Amino acid sequence: MNVRKFLLVIIGVPTLLVVGAIAMGAMIPVPELGRDYVLRFLLDPETEPLQLPTIEGPDDPNRPLIVIDAGHGGRDPGSIGREEGGREFLEKDIVLALSLALRDQLLEQGGIRVALTRDDDTIVTLAERPEIARQLGADLFLSIHADSAGERSDVTGASIYTLSAEASSEAAARFAERENAADELNGIMVDGQSEEVNAILVELSQQRTQDDATEFASLIEREGETAIRFHPQPRRSAELAVLRAPDVPGVLFESGFVTNQADRARLATPEGREEYAKVLAQAIRVYFARRAEP
Repeated sequence: MNVRKFLLVIIGVPTLLVVGAIAMGAMIPVPELGRDYVLRFLLDPETEPLQLPTIEGPDDPNRPLIVIDAGHGGRDPGSIGREEGGREFLEKDIVLALSLALRDQLLEQGGIRVALTRDDDTIVTLAERPEIARQLGADLFLSIHADSAGERSDVTGASIYTLSAEASSEAAARFAERENAADELNGIMVDGQSEEVNAILVELSQQRTQDDATEFASLIEREGETAIRFHPQPRRSAELAVLRAPDVPGVLFESGFVTNQADRARLATPEGREEYAKVLAQAIRVYFARRAEP
């Protein structure tokens, strides 16, 4: 055996064994550190599978499925409204109660399957919310929020957002920036995607599902015209991360402003939430009924 082959055997074989062991996540003994001491290398560890919520309603996969997403939760309170006496109104609580009221109404009426991204005070990352809808094979995604106008208590009314690469107004752009930063602001470290991938997702969503999402948004506005108060500019669009599922039509419903006393009065009572739930449930039923027509 010549010197070159000898060196390849001496150096190359152990190197291949180590690399292979590392790639397989193997444990490599290190006698110099003690006979029982080993180093364990694990490349590309498995990520935790997404915990999918229970689907409620008819036990029939052919029935339409809507995923209702109550915004924020856990250590992320969302927008905060305060009364003079010091009482606080947290967006996360308001939208959860509204989401539960909508779920109950849809289940009571029957014919539609329902799943919630959260049904208690837990935090769900922005990326997980639309992914839950995708993995469940949802036909529709509705994210429910409540807004804040800061020090301005006169701003009032509900609004409806659909996905767009360009915001429909400066206010919509600011809202999207704030909502998309929720994970970072609340200390959730999530690997982001490149701007190129984000642009592709938005484009795909617009191509395949935006017509359906726009129709659903129109139905919410139509059904709520005489039942709930809308903002003077109720229809908006922005590049919202929570609406980026490319194959599930999604709408974000801003139920009102926690910084407005009249909006709080409606959103913080069971009777007020029931009115919102009726409007949303009717819009959902009409949307699915149109798709069931021959």
